[in-house]
Amino acid sequence: MTETGSTSSGVPVVSGHQTSLDGVRAVAAFAVLLFHVSMEAGTALDPGFLGGVLSRGEIGVPIFFTLSGLLLYRPWAAQVLLGDRAPDTRRYLWKRFFRIMPAYWLVVAVALLLWGEAHRADPWTWAQMLFLVHTYDITPWWYGLGPKGLGQMWSLAVELTFYLTLPLMAAVLRRFALRGDPDLRTRGRRLLVGLAAFGALSYVYTVFEYFPDYRPWMNIWLPRSWTFFVPGMALAVLTVWARAQDGRARRLSAALASSWGTLWVIAGLAYLIASTPVTGPRAVGLGSIWTAFYEQGLYTLVAFCLVAPAALEPGRSTRVRELLGGRVMSYLGQISYGVFLWQFVILYLWYDFTGQKPWTGNLLVNLVAVTAITVTMAGLTHRYVEEPARRLVRLVPQRAAGPGSPKATALRQNA
Repeated sequence: MTETGSTSSGVPVVSGHQTSLDGVRAVAAFAVLLFHVSMEAGTALDPGFLGGVLSRGEIGVPIFFTLSGLLLYRPWAAQVLLGDRAPDTRRYLWKRFFRIMPAYWLVVAVALLLWGEAHRADPWTWAQMLFLVHTYDITPWWYGLGPKGLGQMWSLAVELTFYLTLPLMAAVLRRFALRGDPDLRTRGRRLLVGLAAFGALSYVYTVFEYFPDYRPWMNIWLPRSWTFFVPGMALAVLTVWARAQDGRARRLSAALASSWGTLWVIAGLAYLIASTPVTGPRAVGLGSIWTAFYEQGLYTLVAFCLVAPAALEPGRSTRVRELLGGRVMSYLGQISYGVFLWQFVILYLWYDFTGQKPWTGNLLVNLVAVTAITVTMAGLTHRYVEEPARRLVRLVPQRAAGPGSPKATALRQNA
């Protein structure tokens, strides 16, 4: 694979719409879709190489988490490194609400009305699902990760918890980074050290998931996934740092961006290793603490290596942008949230319509049909639900902009 670029040129983009990241989002969304369809067909459970590769399509979820860490933490990183104005937390939370909740509520209503049975009239079930707290019920009435058609929403609950706690994480990191009025390089290093500590806590948390007794419900709570958010947050620090100062951070950023081929090969190899028994059985939650550690580490590596070249790309045209940021990939990335939301509803309706039983094969036919219908529904949801809902954030008053504080001025002088 040919690599392009130079370590001596190219400053990463830190604002605006990055179509390459849309492409990464599309890859993640359709990896998860392929995983779910192949699991339902039973192909991902077959012994051998193909079954192993298909069984790890869940890697799309850590990739989504890494993207969230990158895009959402960047304003807080700019506050610490450049002295920029602190993000308006209230507006940030409202933007997250309008981004995820309206479309999610639509899918919840459809799934519970179709398959909720006796529980569709239960207010507690509706409250749990509508507010994404169902993952904290350790004795639910449903089997698996959620009610039928909503099994994938555990990861959205993790996302929501990350949204709510990110301002607190950012405050802790900021306090650590700014001790003693340090220069830009010291602030950047401290942020990366602090993020490494958060990532390490993910593995400490996993120990308590398995000892003294195995508690599988802890697998779908936020601390288990900090290791996936942290690489994106670290990339956010690096992009801001590299744009602010022509030094090691900029050279590292340019080197990673130009080494996209190498990084993607590493991601592919790590994925293949994760497809072996080293990460445990193909059914989620049946491994040991060591297979859990291997899975966390390998998935973190895959997510970082896939996202980094797109996150650090310079403003000029690159091969990465050509591959990931084209019109089709960009569009699929923009509707990827709907693909994530609708896939189980469409999958189960398709099986009901065709009279198929789970684990009876026909992967290719089912994949084409389910993908086509899911993309159609995602496109409609994006146009008629997601975009109108996102525009509602304009109704939220913005915090009045004031003059820069003395602390901000000092940070800029130290940059």
